[in-house]
Amino acid sequence: MKVAVVGATGLVGTKMLQVLAERNFPISELIPVASEKSVGKEIEYKGKKFKVVSMEDAIAKKPEIAIFSAGGSTSAEFAPKFAEVGTTVIDNSSAWRMDPTKKLVVPEVNANVLTAEDKIIANPNCSTIQMVVALKPLHDKYKINRVVVSTYQSVTGTGVKAVDQLMEERQGIKDGVKAYPYEIDLNVIPQIDVFLENGYTKEEMKMIKETNKIMGDDSIKVTATTVRIPVMGGHSESANVEFANDFDLEEVKQLLAAAPGVVLVDDIANLKYPMPKDAHDKDDVFVGRLRRDESQPNTLNMWIVSDNLRKGAATNAVQIAEYLLKSELVKASSSIEA
Repeated sequence: MKVAVVGATGLVGTKMLQVLAERNFPISELIPVASEKSVGKEIEYKGKKFKVVSMEDAIAKKPEIAIFSAGGSTSAEFAPKFAEVGTTVIDNSSAWRMDPTKKLVVPEVNANVLTAEDKIIANPNCSTIQMVVALKPLHDKYKINRVVVSTYQSVTGTGVKAVDQLMEERQGIKDGVKAYPYEIDLNVIPQIDVFLENGYTKEEMKMIKETNKIMGDDSIKVTATTVRIPVMGGHSESANVEFANDFDLEEVKQLLAAAPGVVLVDDIANLKYPMPKDAHDKDDVFVGRLRRDESQPNTLNMWIVSDNLRKGAATNAVQIAEYLLKSELVKASSSIEA
């Protein structure tokens, strides 16, 4: 099928191309799209060169699927234009996530909500994706009442500029690139995105609202503190999860070990637990440090780690495309691969 990747030259767009190639997604024509200043540049996919085209040229080609990672304003303007020509858009920005007419999808959790009529599908926030993948099997079994989550998020979630800032600071350059208002090396910044009137950041409110929408349950209470830390490789989360029903810790481990997309790493006797460096460039959500909260009943502590550029963005979007194809919600025009 014809597939457009919008934002193909960016950090996430590049990762999307990598994931499409690795997973051998059936592409008859690849259409890389980027901003006007990048039009005409070449990107590489499966050893071949492809020229970056404009948004208008991509829409004219009427791709079956367009995977967007180009920012909210770009998506708000152009996703409907792709949809108008019959393209199914999978959008990685925040533009459509809380739109009640659009589906917010993590395939392991709620792919079944998708229909052929869904022409704009929202890809959730990276920190929300990994959390709900880990929570889904436990919610199904014990019913979650409340989640208290603190995140430890990689600089890659901000983009290339943030990576450059960290690397420059590591080299002793203090007045170079600035993605953050403070130094990030040897520091922790308890702010991701802008502050809102309630004192929470936009990122924190995304986690709260998106969790309810994806899980299809507004009764789940969520509170979040999101923090940027000087690491690359993935986001980490400490989650305190209160259930309506009591649980057996061994059964929790079995449920997680069997859950799609989850890898259980929980062997404290041998100091085995999830870390960002081990999640780097992998598609799974790693879960460990499982223990009962001894301060109140029916409550579990867990540690969740995943590569934010892959499962937190690119891989989740490609998995949605794979589901659409497998379920014949989008029909392929050709079986020839690029």
